[in-house]
Amino acid sequence: MRYRLLIDTDDTKGLVYNISKILFEYALNIDQNTEFVDKLSNKFFMRTEFTGKIEKSKLLSDICAVLPTNHTISLKTDEKKNIVILASKESHVLGDLLIRYESGELQANIKAVISDHTETQDLVGKFGIPFFHIPTALHTREQHEKLISTAIDQFDPQIIVLAKYMRILTPNIVKTYRHKLLNIHHSFLPAFIGANPYDMAYSRGVKVIGATAHYVTDDLDEGPIVCQDVIHIDHTYSSSDMSKAGKNVEKIVLSDALNLLLEDKVMVHNNKTVIL
Repeated sequence: MRYRLLIDTDDTKGLVYNISKILFEYALNIDQNTEFVDKLSNKFFMRTEFTGKIEKSKLLSDICAVLPTNHTISLKTDEKKNIVILASKESHVLGDLLIRYESGELQANIKAVISDHTETQDLVGKFGIPFFHIPTALHTREQHEKLISTAIDQFDPQIIVLAKYMRILTPNIVKTYRHKLLNIHHSFLPAFIGANPYDMAYSRGVKVIGATAHYVTDDLDEGPIVCQDVIHIDHTYSSSDMSKAGKNVEKIVLSDALNLLLEDKVMVHNNKTVIL
């Protein structure tokens, strides 16, 4: 079986050697290894893919013994992760993820789509994925989020994707699913806030359109960034043209960010990420 070893610890001499030595002693084959040292915080990050047969608890215990006291370690397999998607009215990123899933591009199991609107229900139904409509009109915010949590928890997802989900999540739900919530938005924020960012961008004559995928935190659109991209535009683009171009960037950025999470390549350090 293939495993992924993730280590976050204080930097010290001999870490790569000592960890690799243990894997060698277990007769494990290292297929890929990446490490990074943050000089400012003296933090060491390492992601190692290896294959072989192991006794998980014993291997982790032996590795922990050669690490500084202050460390975080996890061992994951390359089995498909379970995903739940939160959606609202817009369908472009949701539809893109569903198509990629259907074609086998995503190493994941999309277990359900949960939405506060019904506009995407028929689309989701075409892929045979359960759709949960949880409207906001009849519930308080707390009641609504409790219903969402109940729906999410029955699938025990490793990742929850906000596919243009427009509701602001409360601190309680953010805390409950810490480092599981992946969001996508246009990179005009915070310069162009509101319902019509492309109209505002057009009026300012912007020359770059981008998108940002990030973890959700209590600070709106300020969580650790996982992936970003931009395209260049010019004065010939109308507001509608900008919107179309922006949607294309959002689709690519969200799917790229999701693949990084599915492959366990993202490690969070303070309010930023280390991609290994």
